[in-house]
Amino acid sequence: MNIMDSTSTLQVSSPPGSANAPVKMNTAQRPHFTIEPTSGWAAVNLRELWQFRDLLFSLASRDLKLRYKQTALGVIWVVLQPLLAAGVFSFVFGKVAKLPSDGIPYFLFSYAGLLGWNLFNNILTRSSVCLVGNSQLISKIFFPRLVLPLSTVPSALIDFVVALAMMAVLMVLYHVHPTPALVLLPLWMGVTILLSLGIGLITAALTVTYRDVQYIMPVVLQILLYASPIAYALSAVPPKLQRIYLLNPLTGPLEAFRWSLLPTPAPLLYPLLYSAAVSVAVFLVGAYSFKRMERKFADVI
Repeated sequence: MNIMDSTSTLQVSSPPGSANAPVKMNTAQRPHFTIEPTSGWAAVNLRELWQFRDLLFSLASRDLKLRYKQTALGVIWVVLQPLLAAGVFSFVFGKVAKLPSDGIPYFLFSYAGLLGWNLFNNILTRSSVCLVGNSQLISKIFFPRLVLPLSTVPSALIDFVVALAMMAVLMVLYHVHPTPALVLLPLWMGVTILLSLGIGLITAALTVTYRDVQYIMPVVLQILLYASPIAYALSAVPPKLQRIYLLNPLTGPLEAFRWSLLPTPAPLLYPLLYSAAVSVAVFLVGAYSFKRMERKFADVI
């Protein structure tokens, strides 16, 4: 189907009494965009996404503005939420359970773990409901639907940068110096983004047909929060259970997050390689599944 594909004939009449005969002009408008059926991995059209990059950043900007609109504290919530959570974790796991924190103040230890978790949680939570939240846009306008879940990444990264700045302030207050491993932080961020976005693409597509998914996700994330090394170190897990515990693909990146920010022991290599492989695989499966189900979105939503 061609958009704006038409040929029209214009007839220009001369003024009365003029000797000039009517002039006919043919104007052909070339299509601005051609919609063609796709199949296989060709359905993930990176060129098409690049053409709609302005829409992607506009949606990300709108998300940021709406999230903190008519709030008294505004962007302070980005810092306040992990600070409160780190305080609770420090009391429960540090004071009551007395779990080890690898020689780091427990509050700082917990906050570093929450940085990686919040990046994962924010992208997954927002991308899961992005299609349902933009149902009117989907049913009326053509654009690559993949733009909607991808638009959640820039706003989540801005939240991460703000929280990371607070991490720098806390490190100064606790007199903790960063390590050279800080340069690897973008690598762990990339693994986390791929994993969260891959799961988000699958859940977003399923939510269009099965709204139960949006009620299941908070429960799953709550369980995953305590099944990941956020408020405690991997060393606190009994050795007999560590092999099962490492099946969680978040274990490697979260331990690496803390290692890049704080002087904690280096994480094991094989959990990082496992997490990276799983993240790439989940993202590819999520992108492919999303595009396969995309045709039904406008009809079902």
